[in-house]
Amino acid sequence: MEPKLIITPKTKILDLITDYPELEETLFDISSAFKQLKNPILRKTVARVTTLQQAALVGGIKVEDLVNRLRLASGVSGIPESAGESDYDPTTQDAPEWFSVAKVTGHLDAREMLNRGEHPVGQVLADLQHLPDNEIYELVAPFFPAPLIDKATGLGFKNYVMELSPEEFRIFFLRG
Repeated sequence: MEPKLIITPKTKILDLITDYPELEETLFDISSAFKQLKNPILRKTVARVTTLQQAALVGGIKVEDLVNRLRLASGVSGIPESAGESDYDPTTQDAPEWFSVAKVTGHLDAREMLNRGEHPVGQVLADLQHLPDNEIYELVAPFFPAPLIDKATGLGFKNYVMELSPEEFRIFFLRG
């Protein structure tokens, strides 16, 4: 018998619910934002690449609380209070000095692509590579796209996130 997945902040959502299908309802109970995973398109795309650390941001909870609740529900002990903790919450930050609506020259509404069953990461990264200096790219998404933001940040882009509702996020990127 293969050992079950160890639940950590780096655990991918799809791996979690594949190894622990009984935790799916626990996830939905933790945050209503996670109920979006009932959508088969989001499950195939987002759940495959999103870690629990990233999901905690989406759900508005501490990553250690999320991991501990999932571990407890699975019968495994929790993690230390400080493990995986991040003080950065991009959904509550003020607009940075570089942000101006007048500088927005690129735009993608990812909701349309997701509704067609497509994943927007490739398109966004391609668009960002062609983004001129001092111009801003706007992404509209139905959830907080933590993996995509992490990837863009790793490529040297600054970002500013506006949460207009639990189903509408606007993410603005500027070449760093």
